Amino acid sequence: MIFRRRTLCAVSLSSLALCASFAATSVMAQSAAGFPTKPITIVVPNPPGGVVDSSARLAADPMARLLGQAVLVDNRGGASGNIAYQMVARAPKDGYTLLASYSAYHVGNPAMFAKLPWDPKDLVPVALIAAATNVITVNPSLPVKDLKSFIAYLKQNPGKVNYASQGNGSLSHVGTELFDQTTQTEMTHVPYKGSGPAIQDVLGGQVEVFITTPPSVIGHLQTGKLRALAVTSKTRHPMLPDVPTTAEAGLPGFELEAWVGLFAPAGTPPDVIAKLSESVKQALAQPETKKRADTLGIEPRYLGPEALAALVAKDTAYWGKIIRERNIRAD
Repeated sequence: MIFRRRTLCAVSLSSLALCASFAATSVMAQSAAGFPTKPITIVVPNPPGGVVDSSARLAADPMARLLGQAVLVDNRGGASGNIAYQMVARAPKDGYTLLASYSAYHVGNPAMFAKLPWDPKDLVPVALIAAATNVITVNPSLPVKDLKSFIAYLKQNPGKVNYASQGNGSLSHVGTELFDQTTQTEMTHVPYKGSGPAIQDVLGGQVEVFITTPPSVIGHLQTGKLRALAVTSKTRHPMLPDVPTTAEAGLPGFELEAWVGLFAPAGTPPDVIAKLSESVKQALAQPETKKRADTLGIEPRYLGPEALAALVAKDTAYWGKIIRERNIRAD
């Protein structure tokens, strides 16, 4: 009799555990089925107007229409992106707070900072939104006409040519150090706080070189105030159809591309992640999104959570190696 009671008790406990498991699965399914029921916020780790902000807004509007709720953009710049990353990493795990993550911050900061206020494991990938190439620009006073003559000039004048960056640890900083490493040349780094002041000093001739995204310098290239030597991508840029790629210009293998992806706090239900990711995929596939992206000079590019996780792992290893070898430290 005692044995029978224990058996019944065990069966009952097993049934309760099974019911709890079914209940959890049911709640998760319902969370995606009813999601979203309120506005979603995309936190951007940069001020308005740059490639990260533009990419977030490119996806936000069509996502809002697809999901039936407003998708808001909240700019939280500062501290090399760490303010925004910490904010999202500590946000509720419900899919309503997302991060527009910039590749330079996501894969670079862990190598550049001795201590971060966030851990990469605190964020999980939702979807890649966009990719943006860069263009190697110089002040026309520099006696070079193309990439080959530029590299030759640098080798003849080690350390005498200054290059601008958007700040220590920025993509323009790490990318130009990679250029020096690849070409076995040596330029002197002059960090600025953003593209605006960097471009002004390149225009004024205080520094001679700036590797940056095409939209930020397109007007100056068109008027001849700056000279474009090459774009750092596999294909030519639609804004600069006459500018060769680095491979076409004689430097195969050197590519410099930034990406922007959506991430959520770790622990967000997988089905919510899947629903958000699908909304990004559909948003980027719309013709008006592509048309708007062309005007912004960015390439809409979708990757799902698993593919984005693989990209993060690859770039973290790649950029981490360069950052350590060149002893790059953030501000």
